[in-house]
Amino acid sequence: MNQSKFSLADVLSVSSALLFGFVCFLGLNFLNIDTEKVWGMDRTTGCIIIALACASSLFFTAYGARLLKRTNGNFKTSFVLEVILLILFVLLAFFFTTKSSPFTHYFTVSAQKSEINNKLQKSIEQAENMFSEYETYANTRINLYKSKLISVVVAKKINPNEYLDYGFQNNSVADTAQIATKMFTIRADIFPSHYSDTISGKGIKEVANDWIQDAKNATSSWKPIGIVGIVQDIEKNSSEWLDTLVTFSKKRELGEQVANFDDSLSFDNVKIYFTKLESPTPFSIVLGVVSYAFMLLPWYVAKRDLRRMGALAKYEVVL
Repeated sequence: MNQSKFSLADVLSVSSALLFGFVCFLGLNFLNIDTEKVWGMDRTTGCIIIALACASSLFFTAYGARLLKRTNGNFKTSFVLEVILLILFVLLAFFFTTKSSPFTHYFTVSAQKSEINNKLQKSIEQAENMFSEYETYANTRINLYKSKLISVVVAKKINPNEYLDYGFQNNSVADTAQIATKMFTIRADIFPSHYSDTISGKGIKEVANDWIQDAKNATSSWKPIGIVGIVQDIEKNSSEWLDTLVTFSKKRELGEQVANFDDSLSFDNVKIYFTKLESPTPFSIVLGVVSYAFMLLPWYVAKRDLRRMGALAKYEVVL
């Protein structure tokens, strides 16, 4: 039976290269968090291509050296090319262990995840509290308006002009019925149908709460891909939700004199943690060296043709 030419060393080398490339992608995704285009492509595609290039440059130099080591012909040329590839591999490995490397950058950002999470949690809570604060504002307006309507009705003979200013009519419709209609209208204006829809789950409040819960989960468990989306969207989403709530609050009923809903937002600059290059962490250096060793493993275990060793010795003497 023929044995597979794909050895355990090859499996470890390929797996290490793929893992290295994935970490490079995460690092590039962090580094380009404030960029929409990378190499003229959308950010995700650009980061994937660059990460593949990083991993491939290491893997193919190591695997190329392995193929040249096992050659049975044109030994002198193969040996020189093998040495060149090994030197190139070492140079690439050195570069990918510096602070400019996307591989090490992922770990330098992750090392600051506590600070990042604390700042993000404050922004997320701010967005979450916005809706409860709006509901407090809206319910306060509704209660004040109802109290005012009742007082206007009670004093309609004393102050008939105010009675008319609030849209009441002296007709067969009872004042209590007119108050009920006005209360229905103010609730519909302040809480329109698309504010909350618990049945479809597509109301503004439900959509926001779903996003907020996902954001909480991603930050608490440090999901590298999800965290980028949260950093990018938290300020934009919060501002859009606030603008919508302020628009709802601008609607006025007859005679009503109140201020608009106001909820100031402030956001810490979290993106600086992702875009600033820092010195590699010891863990990233160790993990990088381990990855390089696994990628170079097929070359190390490859058997050189001992019958050609004499040709090597002769080649060295001539040099």
